[in-house]
Amino acid sequence: MDSTKTERFKRGWEKLKEIDGQAGVNVIESLKDISPDLAKYTIEYPFGDVYSREILDNRTKEIAVVAAMTAMGNARPQLKVHINAALNVGVSEEELSEIMILMSVYAGFPSALNGTSALKEVIMERKKEE
Repeated sequence: MDSTKTERFKRGWEKLKEIDGQAGVNVIESLKDISPDLAKYTIEYPFGDVYSREILDNRTKEIAVVAAMTAMGNARPQLKVHINAALNVGVSEEELSEIMILMSVYAGFPSALNGTSALKEVIMERKKEE
């Protein structure tokens, strides 16, 4: 059975495009030749199952994800994708900057500084695209 035909996959693909836009599509495309199953799982579980839940809105979800990835400190490419996603769903640059300041308390200054650097890169990249 072709898993791209399942409702779970379709729901996940639509949610990924809604939140992450082209950055999310690029992540999936980058996996297709090396690990198509990981691409499929990324669509089905995080987006088809978790992001599709309706208790939290997309804006709140992305605030939580940006904070968590900043705190992790080892997921810069994914952090940048989710900073973009946060901006896509209505989180402001100022709010993202404030999240980084908050993370200085809970994750330490190195994580907050690295997160702020990623935020700056995303903002600059988006301005170039305008």
